[in-house]
Amino acid sequence: MLNLQQDLDGFIHMGRHFPNKITIAITFTDGTRGEFSGARLNELYDEALAAYRLGNSLDAKGFDRAPAKIHRRNAVEIVPVSSDMAQ
Repeated sequence: MLNLQQDLDGFIHMGRHFPNKITIAITFTDGTRGEFSGARLNELYDEALAAYRLGNSLDAKGFDRAPAKIHRRNAVEIVPVSSDMAQ
């Protein structure tokens, strides 16, 4: 089992997918604790990545089709979570 801590802004740090069958315990800022499957956190990660790409005008593969002067990393490392998201 993997243990993660929610930060004060409501996010967990997750820079990659977890194995689907792993159980991950998250301690929330209010002191409660919830258990998520790796598959569920992977879904939340994918949603956060899609929102990041949409908000930054990137396509589904993460490429900016317009010329850009600054190269930004095409990834998210924080995922919003709350206790009602565990399913």
